[in-house]
Amino acid sequence: MRVAVIGAGISGLSIAHHLKEKYEVKIFERDSRPGGLVKCKKVGGALYHMVGGHVFNSKRQDVLNWFWQFFDRDVEFTKLLRNAIISMDNGSLMEYPIENNIYMLDTNIQKKIIQEWLTINQKSNVQVQNFEEFLKNRFGETLYHEYFRPYNEKIWRCDLKHVPLSWLSGKLPMPSVEEMLLNNLNHLQESSMVHSSFYYAKENGSQFLADRLSRDLDIVYNTEVCVIEKQNGKWCVNGYECDYLLFCGNIKDLPSFLKDKVDISSYINLINDLEYHGTTSVFCEIERNPYSWIYLPSSYYLAHRIICTGNFSSKNNVDGKTTGTVEFTDFISKEDIEENLVKMPFSPRYLDHTYTQYTYPVQNTETRKMVDSLKKTLSNNGIFLLGRFAEWEYYNMDAAIGAAIDLGKILMRKSL
Repeated sequence: MRVAVIGAGISGLSIAHHLKEKYEVKIFERDSRPGGLVKCKKVGGALYHMVGGHVFNSKRQDVLNWFWQFFDRDVEFTKLLRNAIISMDNGSLMEYPIENNIYMLDTNIQKKIIQEWLTINQKSNVQVQNFEEFLKNRFGETLYHEYFRPYNEKIWRCDLKHVPLSWLSGKLPMPSVEEMLLNNLNHLQESSMVHSSFYYAKENGSQFLADRLSRDLDIVYNTEVCVIEKQNGKWCVNGYECDYLLFCGNIKDLPSFLKDKVDISSYINLINDLEYHGTTSVFCEIERNPYSWIYLPSSYYLAHRIICTGNFSSKNNVDGKTTGTVEFTDFISKEDIEENLVKMPFSPRYLDHTYTQYTYPVQNTETRKMVDSLKKTLSNNGIFLLGRFAEWEYYNMDAAIGAAIDLGKILMRKSL
């Protein structure tokens, strides 16, 4: 049996490997190389992550087992501890996460936070309905206003009351009041987050991962798939006849992609209304520092974080200079970029920038229900959705691989 995969990002590459033992698999990719959102390029000899700074780790053992069969972990990767800080409104630097480091705040603010935590600790079975309520009931009003609200509103550009908790499932810190107090007393850092430690390729960063995973796969590059056909009960993609079609592109392209081949007319308006954000990633030379991420909640900066990718591997830098990526939500002009850079900590100096229209899918309370219903309609017709923007899920790399493993099991059963 044959499978066509649309898109050679991490999702497309992963599902192709899962299926190739039982299926003939062909991938169609419109770019000249694999990687999707994890692509990198060299700028003056230094490595530029064009969308974010992708690293790898996972709490799923099946994801870890699958991933490491392609790489020599000890030779090709380095393992790093997350070393993040927060640049506050007054210019001071706080260790991350903020809830473990309130001892670094003004004494009066500390007292307010502790009083709020003690009140929270006396409550039980509080049912929260949205992201704002979660943050206030987990960390208190003071930390919400000092950090969580300004930082998250910068990224998501929306009222946090409208953000459903289901969308951020698995990505939110869940410490108890006792744990936060204990962490502050002992100056302990967060160790339960997936990326509190992470693996990073010594050469070429996340592009190295995509290049390696593309090996031994049948990939047709520089090929735009605009419309598919149905012939003799099979799908036909650019002349390639297949039993199943795996769509790893953007769900917003589905109506024009399918045209009248599958009736999804009842979903079109819902798909068109899906919200998202893009990212302007600015590659910079920055002052030497020991950090991995620098978070910027202050309204003084338009950017929300600096990813110090030059600290992930010494080979990411050149001529002894340290590089990193400054991230702005949505589009910002080069003129505004340069105006903002001069205000920012660690003196970032512009080298290059990229605007990517789709980087963060935004869900509402009905999004998953709609996408799940659409998936059922499509799967009944031999089409499967996979990936961050195909499923409209906020997947990191490991979550995308996990979703590919799960879908792969379903399709492998169909091959029997």
